[in-house]
Amino acid sequence: MSSWKLILPCTRDEAEAIDFEDPALAAIVPSPVLLTSERIADDPAHWQLEAFFEGKPNSAALTAVQALVPSAAGIKPVAERIRDVDWVTLSQAGIEPVRAGRFYVHTATNKGEVPQGTKAFRIDAGLAFGTGTHETTSGCLIALDRMKAQGTQVRNLLDLGTGTGLLAFAALHLWPRAFATASDVDPKSIEVTAENAEHNGIALGGGMGQVALAVAPGMEHPLLIGRAPYDLIIANILAGPLIELAPTLGMALAEGGTLILAGLLDTQAEAVAQAYRRQGLRLVGRIERGAWPTLRLVKRTRYGADRTTRLSRGKGEAPGFGSW
Repeated sequence: MSSWKLILPCTRDEAEAIDFEDPALAAIVPSPVLLTSERIADDPAHWQLEAFFEGKPNSAALTAVQALVPSAAGIKPVAERIRDVDWVTLSQAGIEPVRAGRFYVHTATNKGEVPQGTKAFRIDAGLAFGTGTHETTSGCLIALDRMKAQGTQVRNLLDLGTGTGLLAFAALHLWPRAFATASDVDPKSIEVTAENAEHNGIALGGGMGQVALAVAPGMEHPLLIGRAPYDLIIANILAGPLIELAPTLGMALAEGGTLILAGLLDTQAEAVAQAYRRQGLRLVGRIERGAWPTLRLVKRTRYGADRTTRLSRGKGEAPGFGSW
């Protein structure tokens, strides 16, 4: 069967918001392979969507794919015939492995020789954001590495907007006796995270040294609420949602806990930091990765009857809410 490709421009926001369960998309048989990437480095307004089809797509299939990226609405979708190859494997062939701190992130096709003293993770390029190749993800990895080097202790962590699960896996490697939770608003991201956990020998579940998974917008899930307060929260999303979530994440973070924020441009960093200062956090570190800084904040310790406390739990059980 012949192979065909459709390329459409889009934004990063649109790329991350693609609904892979869209009924119109699900009606295409066989399902197309969808890939998103930057057209211009570090420019969230210039991304592209590539759709690969087995067989020439009809107009309904082209329309369904185009509907995933509203900014391309005025463009006539035209698919081109291409030679028959494994397009997922090919798309990963040009991706270089990433070293960030003590972490080495590679795909199934580019592992090469793992540098001595690093922890390798296989994260394939595909349907979820967070493969380690973008400055926001590598910045978070470096921030985690520095926390460990400084002797920070973590026993309960949350990777909010996990994408591929990479940051949760990296944090759990650094603090293997911690309780770890990874969540994302996109169900596909959680499916990808589960697959990546299997590739990397990461145990899933609610126990110590395991990663618990949840599909949720923000903190709106009983699991996420029930496991708070957290010693460490990582949120690699976008500046707007980070600002909106400031009150919620501020409450969900334990006193003295660390918040790592990424997904924001350097022009947005001060507004994001200010939103969290209002919640009693202070900026203690900033990592520059191109135009994408990673912020590290720590929650100030409060005193008095309203200070956050943990519920008493049995040995080996996940921590839970005390009083907010």
